[in-house]
Amino acid sequence: MQQLFLKPLSVLMASLIVALVFSSSLMAAGKEGSAAELASLLQSYETYQADFIQIVVNESGSKVQESRGSLKAKRPGLFYWETRAPLSQFIVSNGESVEVYDPDLEQVTVHSLDDRVQTTPALLLSGEVDNLEETYRVSGRQLSDDTREFTLEPKSEDSLFVSLRLTFFKNELQEMRMQDSLSQLSVLSFDHIRLNDTVDNSVFTLEYPEGVDVIGDEG
Repeated sequence: MQQLFLKPLSVLMASLIVALVFSSSLMAAGKEGSAAELASLLQSYETYQADFIQIVVNESGSKVQESRGSLKAKRPGLFYWETRAPLSQFIVSNGESVEVYDPDLEQVTVHSLDDRVQTTPALLLSGEVDNLEETYRVSGRQLSDDTREFTLEPKSEDSLFVSLRLTFFKNELQEMRMQDSLSQLSVLSFDHIRLNDTVDNSVFTLEYPEGVDVIGDEG
């Protein structure tokens, strides 16, 4: 059960990174205050690569699961996320669609990026959002000379998450904390961060064995 829970949550967290870090609409959003400051920080990201540790904590404070992996992202909309065994999973976006490959299920699910923007509150930042503050309450605070924190709280009661906290150290995204509607907390910590290194587009092609079931939702 833990494995089945963690995998959809990983998709949500990966989608949030695509939306937040590599969305052109975010760069135009929020003309003043914390929203504008957040957009300014992210605007300089052409590529982002990192290793990550993801920890999921339940309402009572007990750790539900821990997973490790790596990600690569490139503007606009190119994304590669790999979670290592025993919870192996691959999430890849080519800017037009998102593919999720679960090796243990021998299954690939393909989503139209436009469809996901329309149906997933977590992806509103990469959809038709003229002003970030119309959808989220955005606040920021300085933790130290080098550390800045931003909190996004969806205004819609239908959102899949209650709050999202982003922590930057020397302008690098270091951590994401997402509280979901079930009072579970997912903490995504990044290490070995590489900003704006060259990343070939071929990285963002998902490879999987023949015979894997491919499920699409693109009509």
